[in-house]
Amino acid sequence: MKIGIIKERKNPPDRRVVLSPEKCKELLLEYPELEIKVESSNSRFFSDKAYKEEGLEVVSDVSDCDVLLGVKEVPITNLIPNKKYFFFSHTIKKQAYNRNLLRAILDKNIELYDHETITNQKGIRLVAFGRYAGIVGAYNGFRTYGLKFELFNLPKAEVLHDQLMLIEELKKINLPNIKIVLTGKGRVSNGAKEMLDGMGLKEVSVEEFLTQTFNEPVYVQIDVLDYNKRKDGKIINEVDFFNNPQEYEGDFMRFAKVADMYIACHFYGTGSPYIFTREDAKSADFNIKVVADISCDIDGPVASTIRPSTIAEPNYGYNPKTEEEVDFKDENAIAVMAVDNLPCELPKDASEGFGDSFAKYVIPAFFNNDKDGVLERAKMTENGKLTQRFSYLQDFVDGK
Repeated sequence: MKIGIIKERKNPPDRRVVLSPEKCKELLLEYPELEIKVESSNSRFFSDKAYKEEGLEVVSDVSDCDVLLGVKEVPITNLIPNKKYFFFSHTIKKQAYNRNLLRAILDKNIELYDHETITNQKGIRLVAFGRYAGIVGAYNGFRTYGLKFELFNLPKAEVLHDQLMLIEELKKINLPNIKIVLTGKGRVSNGAKEMLDGMGLKEVSVEEFLTQTFNEPVYVQIDVLDYNKRKDGKIINEVDFFNNPQEYEGDFMRFAKVADMYIACHFYGTGSPYIFTREDAKSADFNIKVVADISCDIDGPVASTIRPSTIAEPNYGYNPKTEEEVDFKDENAIAVMAVDNLPCELPKDASEGFGDSFAKYVIPAFFNNDKDGVLERAKMTENGKLTQRFSYLQDFVDGK
């Protein structure tokens, strides 16, 4: 069994990697029949030298490996035929910009396992960078707040080494007694919550948040039934919301009236009510001045997110009245942070966390005959065809 860790070739270059040098060494000790080769790269966080120091072979050609591990999409010209590949292909939602990539994977008889499709029997993802998106996104939200109101100037996350350094920077700032609302209860939201707790912010209940004033900054973490309500007034449960989103309407305005900052970490399902609309943002009652949209659904449930932003230029302004982009420091603007590749700013922590999960859930499947079906569920293509589970993509491949 020979695994190759491939060089990331998508631009801008991604510094993350599926397996760190230390994790590779652990796996080689655990599985004597395993061999790991590392394709030389000058852009990943862990240097070639770091891999060599752990006894790994660093090479310029990984075409003799059976399985190739990457993070981002592999450019079509670099795909090696007849191999097993693991990477984020961004095709499972029929993303038009990657149709040709999926076609090339089929043409080259590649077995594709998309990291997003690696799940347990209940369909819950086993490997993900979501927690790190939450960690960096929350930090960037406070950085945006400081810049908008010229209160403090936090360094960019990408120049700091790890989560602890981000928290140390956040502990230094003096926030006014603002109210922060955080949507979601999944791994992204909990990553953001780690930061709020780490910097010592007080968490309050929904009732306290909506009705009380505080002489210190506070936050509330809310879930779908806090910011949506049934049109008929009944209170049922979350399952009802996910099964019947059309029976619900948004109820976020009660938070938007009193919140100063919004950190968006929710999962947005098709057909669900928008969290706040362009009309909501126009209301005189709408009080939010900074939105850190970690979920980053463009032109969707968070009206101020009209485009993704970049690590280089993370902030822009949204003028609710004109519905147009303006300078984020403009007094009428909602300052938006909507970077769509946040974990790239924390490549060490993100790689180590992702590698822990990959080593725990995926690597054993190669040696235990895939007894839990992890590989079988994740396999998107085989023998030049889509697997049955992903046959819904056939029309997309055919361009229909």
